Amino acid sequence: MSRRGTAEKKTAKSDPIYRNRLVNMLVNRILKHGKKSLAYQIIYRAVKKIQQKTERNPLSVLRQAIRGVSPDIAIKTKRVGGSTNQVPIEIGSTQGKALAIRWLLEASRKRPGRNTAFKFSSELVDAAKGSGDSIRKKEDTYRRAEANRAFAHFR
Repeated sequence: MSRRGTAEKKTAKSDPIYRNRLVNMLVNRILKHGKKSLAYQIIYRAVKKIQQKTERNPLSVLRQAIRGVSPDIAIKTKRVGGSTNQVPIEIGSTQGKALAIRWLLEASRKRPGRNTAFKFSSELVDAAKGSGDSIRKKEDTYRRAEANRAFAHFR
């Protein structure tokens, strides 16, 4: 452990158009092979499609989707005395957001469709409504945490 003190928390920068940190977090997660301009294009096209589909503020739809998908409990695998147990642990809001973004992108990539922006916008709209693969992933995580509640004392 370091003796220099605690590390400073990094604050996420905001994106150039919407001035939103959440959009920048999405851009950084969707990034592949360092092509950030392409990631920005994908996100902005998806936001435009959300605006057309719902006729609401796309950033509020995005916030609502991430709030709906972000979990309070996660499962960590711990090895105790030769057996491996799945231990449910509570997670903070920032880690919950990170998991939600990861699940949304994973679910949108699995969707059938034309392009990434279309698939991602569809997944966000579905998540905001309370359906979709990312919501199913959250419910599955809760179900597994409830099933392994007996191992909660291993935290």
